[in-house]
Amino acid sequence: MILNGDNVDQGVDKQYTSLKNSIIKKSKKLPETIIKNIGNHEFYNYDMDTNSKEDIDSFTKKYLEFSETEKVYHDNWIKGYHFISLGSDNINSEDLNTTQASLSEEQLLWLKEKLNEDYQTGKPIFVFLHQPITVDFFGRTWIGVRQADELNDILSSYPEVIIFSSHTHKEFGEDSIKENMPFTMAYTGAVGYTLVNDSKEENGRRRDNDCDNGIYIEVNDNEVTLKGRDIENHNWVYSKTLEK
Repeated sequence: MILNGDNVDQGVDKQYTSLKNSIIKKSKKLPETIIKNIGNHEFYNYDMDTNSKEDIDSFTKKYLEFSETEKVYHDNWIKGYHFISLGSDNINSEDLNTTQASLSEEQLLWLKEKLNEDYQTGKPIFVFLHQPITVDFFGRTWIGVRQADELNDILSSYPEVIIFSSHTHKEFGEDSIKENMPFTMAYTGAVGYTLVNDSKEENGRRRDNDCDNGIYIEVNDNEVTLKGRDIENHNWVYSKTLEK
């Protein structure tokens, strides 16, 4: 199971404790491996106006304790498939209110090494980053990564990559999966609330607090099928087998 960032609304102890308790309570129904990625809300505390470097270090430490990883970027091998997680590690006080991911040069070099690790032509590689590289957000293009060009260049050498992003809270639709870029970009959906299209609203969307979505990854050898899931109503929203 992948928790793809914004696992807490604020990066404070009581919210991490609540989340940990929820995972423990449902542990018998959950898989043994749970990959916990970082988003932007892990760096928030609504009681603070600004973040100092010490605050950012504290937020990062809390996340690392929760994720049980040494860095905000990490990788796992599961049944012979590579799962690579990216996350903001290049934040300073000037970035306090940004929602963009910021990836250090060290992380990008690490990514290059990991993509090449035991690489097999045609075998899918699963990459996760809370923020999308770029996304059409209700009629406008939003760039979610400060190093978008660099990241795009790296991933373009590996058409086997499927990068999963979250963050936007958009409802699932035909544009949730984009192939042949030459890699694939997929949107995971969101829990908590979903922004749904609504022409009656001034900005063309409304917030639906009862719409919780997720994505299920089915892998058979080198064939990958992505299935959108309405978690609240236990329904499949869509299913798409990716082109090889």
